[in-house]
Amino acid sequence: MREALVHAAHAFGCDLVEGDGQTWGWGGRSLSAPVASDTNRYWLRVAELPREKALSATWGGPEAAARHVPSRVPRPRFMAMRRWETGGFSYHADLHEPLRGRPLSRTALPPENLRLPEPWWTQLSRSLDTIARVKTERVAVRTDRPAWAMPRFLGPDAPTEPPSWTTAHGDVQWSNLAGPTLQILDWERWGRAPEGYDAAVLYVSSLAVPALAKRVLDTFSTVLNSPSGRFSQLYAASEFIQGFERGNNLEIEEPVRELVTRLL
Repeated sequence: MREALVHAAHAFGCDLVEGDGQTWGWGGRSLSAPVASDTNRYWLRVAELPREKALSATWGGPEAAARHVPSRVPRPRFMAMRRWETGGFSYHADLHEPLRGRPLSRTALPPENLRLPEPWWTQLSRSLDTIARVKTERVAVRTDRPAWAMPRFLGPDAPTEPPSWTTAHGDVQWSNLAGPTLQILDWERWGRAPEGYDAAVLYVSSLAVPALAKRVLDTFSTVLNSPSGRFSQLYAASEFIQGFERGNNLEIEEPVRELVTRLL
């Protein structure tokens, strides 16, 4: 992935910015970093999929978001994209204007002692509301996946049908949020999802820091305490539990399982 990042930077006439951090996406399937040309700085994201999976993948999320998601949702402005194949893998690179601020975490989970200004939370809430109202045929969560995942990872008593669907960013966790000025990163997955999914993913990923999890719950209490929001919390928990089986984010396994017990 680091070689792919350098390749993409050079394809755009840029080099990696020395000393600035690189940010990994979920499962190591994407890598982002600041890059610079002779005259400008940018933010570059490269995603990787096995070639056979890429044939059916929906690439181009950032480009589609630039066309359809209102500009009042803060994010780096999309500039250009490239695709290529090497060996058994396909790659997709998106070039954006530079971030305002920095990603808040290098992983899905938050750092300790994270403090964010009140306007950051207000803007995030308004942004997720705006995204939810966007009309699209893109898919973030397949309609058949809850019925497969919920019983498998939560047990036979788990619900399987979301009460309602809306549009979601699809990956609102801490490495995809910038601060102290809010920007929402990595738009590859956005599309239809169970209502409240974005808030639920952020809440579940925050359980490693109880005070922060409470702040998320308070900010999004209306949706998270609704039937759709409780379903989305369970569905997000099922995704994390699937990850636990692969050794991912094990530090939140206990609170995630406790959450499932409470909600069921």
